[in-house]
Amino acid sequence: MAMTVGPAEGGGEDELVAAINTTPLVDVMLVLLIIFLITIPVVIHLVPLELPKERNQPRQTKPENVVISVNRDGDVFWGLTRVTDNEQLVKMLKEKSVMEPQPAVQIRGDLNARYESIGRVVFDCQRAGIVKVGFIIEPPVGQAPG
Repeated sequence: MAMTVGPAEGGGEDELVAAINTTPLVDVMLVLLIIFLITIPVVIHLVPLELPKERNQPRQTKPENVVISVNRDGDVFWGLTRVTDNEQLVKMLKEKSVMEPQPAVQIRGDLNARYESIGRVVFDCQRAGIVKVGFIIEPPVGQAPG
């Protein structure tokens, strides 16, 4: 048995290795795989909720119902009359809230209206003590109401 120790005969320099060492790359990939396997079950488990389903109910038009409309500019209308002040709207709603049975408030908001404008009307209903507030929407295309 022969064994060579030291440089080869005639050459005093080590030969260069042109291959890429992939061991560190494989180590990093395995660590990432393990991290993903551990964290994915944690992300999947969320708080159990039953989200509401879309449904269309025919609007019950009663004469005592209050229809409040909000146009795209944020202007509020009680029926066809423009309401310019929030306090005036709250006062009008308080008059309706003491009626027995209390009428429902139906809000018609323009598709392009800011949420702030419609939210202000909902807040005014809450301040006035209105219990039943609904939103009037268009039914989805191709679906009959009801």
